[in-house]
Amino acid sequence: MDEEEVNKKSKLKIGLIALLIIAIISLGVTLIIYFNSDNDSGSDYDEDYNKSTIIEDEEDDDDEVIYIEEDEEENTISENATTNTTKTNNASKRKETPKTTNNTNSQSNNNTNNQQEQKTDNTSQQTSDNTSINQQSGQSTSQNNAVKKAKAYLNYSAFSRSGLIEQLEFEKFSHEDAVYAVDSLGTDWNQQALKKAKAYLNYSAFSRSGLVEQLKFEGFTSEQAEYGVAYCGANWNEQAAKKAKAYLNYSSFSREGLIDQLKFEGFTQEQAEYGVSQAGY
Repeated sequence: MDEEEVNKKSKLKIGLIALLIIAIISLGVTLIIYFNSDNDSGSDYDEDYNKSTIIEDEEDDDDEVIYIEEDEEENTISENATTNTTKTNNASKRKETPKTTNNTNSQSNNNTNNQQEQKTDNTSQQTSDNTSINQQSGQSTSQNNAVKKAKAYLNYSAFSRSGLIEQLEFEKFSHEDAVYAVDSLGTDWNQQALKKAKAYLNYSAFSRSGLVEQLKFEGFTSEQAEYGVAYCGANWNEQAAKKAKAYLNYSSFSREGLIDQLKFEGFTQEQAEYGVSQAGY
């Protein structure tokens, strides 16, 4: 029981202390609000007084501005008078300058016209030169172009006569212009057959008879094809060996079957047997 009474008394003391603190805080807040309201009223009075003073100063300044503006107007009038005088003097001086400008423009126009006339004369001279050359050679424009195209083809590949004519016709030249161009070149068709034979041997293997047939297919005559094959320098045994290895790279053959395949390609019995033995049979 004694402990309970002690606890009650301590709680009462704490409550009284808390009430006292709250009362002190509220009193302090009230005093702060009071003093702030007095300061605000004083500052409002000062602001009104300052505004009235500023208005009076502005009125005095307006009077001064009026006098200053009158002086500036007088100065502006005098300055405008002098400016107009100098402008008239400058204008009188400028009237004399266009004479030299017109002379310069006329000279430049004359030079330009002369240059254009020279260019026209040169162009017409070149055209007439080209026309005279064609007239002297007896070639029309289409024939001349066909000749140039035929030469261009022969510079990078070998053609037979009929093959080159067909190529020019494929390029939309007429048959007559194509024939004229091909025949005017003076090409050695035997040499063309030889070049074509070597070109074929560079990427594939052929028998002698097979290469002759291939050249004839390209449009060479039998004599031209025989010439090309005879002078191409091929070793037909080695060609049979290359062909045998090529067949074995993509298919399987018996020895006899591979010999028969090589003979079908135009190789002789001896060449086919050599090629099969070199391929591993």
